[in-house]
Amino acid sequence: MTTTTGSCTSTLANHWMYYCFLIHVFLEQQQDEQALQLVSQLLFTTTDDQSNRHPSLLHQKVEDSSHYQGLFVQSNYLKAMTAVAYYNLRDFDTAQEHFLELCQRDPFRLEQMDVFSNILYVKESKAELSHLAHCAIRNDKYRPETCCIVGNYYSLKRQHEKAVQYFQRALKLDRSYLSAWTLMGHEFVEMKNTAAAIEAYRRAVDISPRDYRAWYGLGQTYEILNMQLYALFYYRKAATLRPYDARMWCAMGGCYLSLDKRSEAIRSYERAVSNHDREGIATQRLATLYKENGDFEKAAKCYQRHLDLQQRDNDDNDGNLTPLDEATAEALLYLAYYHKDHMNYNIAIRYASRLIEYPGQEKEQAKALLREIQSRIDSQRTFASSRANEKVEFSFSP
Repeated sequence: MTTTTGSCTSTLANHWMYYCFLIHVFLEQQQDEQALQLVSQLLFTTTDDQSNRHPSLLHQKVEDSSHYQGLFVQSNYLKAMTAVAYYNLRDFDTAQEHFLELCQRDPFRLEQMDVFSNILYVKESKAELSHLAHCAIRNDKYRPETCCIVGNYYSLKRQHEKAVQYFQRALKLDRSYLSAWTLMGHEFVEMKNTAAAIEAYRRAVDISPRDYRAWYGLGQTYEILNMQLYALFYYRKAATLRPYDARMWCAMGGCYLSLDKRSEAIRSYERAVSNHDREGIATQRLATLYKENGDFEKAAKCYQRHLDLQQRDNDDNDGNLTPLDEATAEALLYLAYYHKDHMNYNIAIRYASRLIEYPGQEKEQAKALLREIQSRIDSQRTFASSRANEKVEFSFSP
């Protein structure tokens, strides 16, 4: 009996349905990289070999399935799971590409289309979201996914009351529909209805304690109410579910700062930076904290990283320079003074010169700094010239 059970288990472990189950489990557990690896494995699976025929390809990025030759290359389920995984990884452009290909394959599909509407909402693609909403209504207006898509559309148009109506309509169709509870909580936060927002988020975590968005929403709501200990508790819950999401650690750092726990705040922000803080929020806060603590070397590194992030954003925008904001001006001024104190005058001049067109008070400070640097350079040149003349007079004296 044991041998038979072991044989069945071994056969099941090599079956393609077992991998589909694991993909679902990994996505539920926010282990998106592992899910993508299994998707890649299934895309290469053939009828002759449903096991690990191409192990060297498991770590490839699943972007375009047109060159795959496996048994499941046209699987809409795998395409949808791939898009959801990239959405969870916040790679919205890649996720959108997969969803668009999925819509071309199956224009009547509504499963996971609410996730697609979330992507279009984050990217503020009003035209695309409007088109998706019209298609969903045409296919089946009595589906909770359709109601969520339309609710996202009205939310993007800042019509929060209408958005709430559609999320409530989705819940009438399916009371356990997790996305509707979470999205409705977001809308109540926008409407400053914190009590209703807390109730919606609590319903969401009752349905699925693994929904980090609901825990994070609870933290934000209690932070709005200035109940920092409650907010910190819920942010910790969210960070436990998403330990590699910099936003969770930034939120915890903000709570620690409000509670005047600077060392814990620094550790939280450092954790956020180590997890690719794309918005640069943790970098700015760390720079300020290091500067106030007198750790000028670390502050300079953080300010430099902030400028590097801004340069990356400019490169992503086809080289179009974004206007200087207050945080960038602060970084430029600090680095200019830092390099002036270390006698790196050329670097200091480069940073200070970028503030000449800035309208804030940093402009006058930068001008004064440039004058001081020029004065130092002139003094050095005068001193070097006088020393050279002394050497010449000494060598030709009788």
